[in-house]
Amino acid sequence: MNYILMGPPGAGKGTQAKKIVEKFGIVHLSTGDMFREAKKSDEDIRKFLESGQLVPDEIVVNMVKKRLEKDDIKKGFLLDGFPRTVNQAQELDKMLKSENIKIDAVFFIDVHFEEAVKRISGRRVCSCGASYHVNFIPPKVKGKCDVCNGELIQRSDDKENVVKDRLDVYEKQTRPLIDYYKKTGLFVNIDGLKSESEVFEEIKKHIEAK
Repeated sequence: MNYILMGPPGAGKGTQAKKIVEKFGIVHLSTGDMFREAKKSDEDIRKFLESGQLVPDEIVVNMVKKRLEKDDIKKGFLLDGFPRTVNQAQELDKMLKSENIKIDAVFFIDVHFEEAVKRISGRRVCSCGASYHVNFIPPKVKGKCDVCNGELIQRSDDKENVVKDRLDVYEKQTRPLIDYYKKTGLFVNIDGLKSESEVFEEIKKHIEAK
């Protein structure tokens, strides 16, 4: 079983991806995770991410191509954060066709602009890996991590002005993917304003119906 998970920044893709891979035992292929690791040593990627701009297609496609060549994806995978443009989707189609791999469904978690800004700009993280939200998952002590008592920070790409830029870029470059995948018959729209459990149940229902 191979799936694509789409949605604007702040839609909750990361949360749902964890639930999906745990439930169905498939591999989580997150370009966000790949980029965060890569930016530690790649200055160009770091600049793209911190400015809220999309990383050029060529760089992203090559990164995903290398990941899809690993043996662990044979048991199934969930692509999270890729493709983000129609060009990337076309390149992905070529990659998958050459390996005789088929996508079973494209899940789109939909949330509106204002909700996405609220969700992302409220996120806070600790160097130990713990994450919080000022409204939804606040720490016991403001600004302090519950796990290690470390200082909580707001990632540079989570600041409100950068978030709005990210969403503008998303609308211009990623929204056309909806039409692209609707034509394939694989597109499944999910209401991202529902609770985490309700969103997951809807996705699970579609997967189990296959």
